[in-house]
Amino acid sequence: LVLLGILLYISWAFRRTSAGPVRSWVLGVATLIALVHDIFIVLGIFAILGRVAQIEVDSLFVTALLTVLGFSVHDTIVVFDRVRERLLTRSADSFEETVNESVNQTLGRSLATSLTTLFVLVALWLFGGEAIRHFALALLIGITAGTYSSIFVASPLLVTWERLRSRR
Repeated sequence: LVLLGILLYISWAFRRTSAGPVRSWVLGVATLIALVHDIFIVLGIFAILGRVAQIEVDSLFVTALLTVLGFSVHDTIVVFDRVRERLLTRSADSFEETVNESVNQTLGRSLATSLTTLFVLVALWLFGGEAIRHFALALLIGITAGTYSSIFVASPLLVTWERLRSRR
């Protein structure tokens, strides 16, 4: 239900881009694929850790997953918002160049935000105590994956979608 809500919200929020080369619901689908990517990475690593180090999943782990979803969707929306701004200015750039320039413009902000958060999470993981150690680890993994996916999964999906659509 959360993913459906995110899809509907992004489709509504980016509805003005539907007049351009990419439909607003495509932005939502690309965001969902990036979010599923992030959650699968955290789940996969914790499945391995559960097998190897007997780490158990608890309510804090579910909270960490929801936090990762929120952080990742926010980072992806920042990139897509820049794409929307550039599309609405009707620059002469191709769609690929528009997405590339948008990613380049938001890259510093995304990395600064994520690195600042990761510094705090490393401190929590190292010094926070046993009660929140696995929570901090899940957030470390998830936010790293979320930053990666906003730049290297969601944005290329838009370009790939546009290429496939233009070939038809």
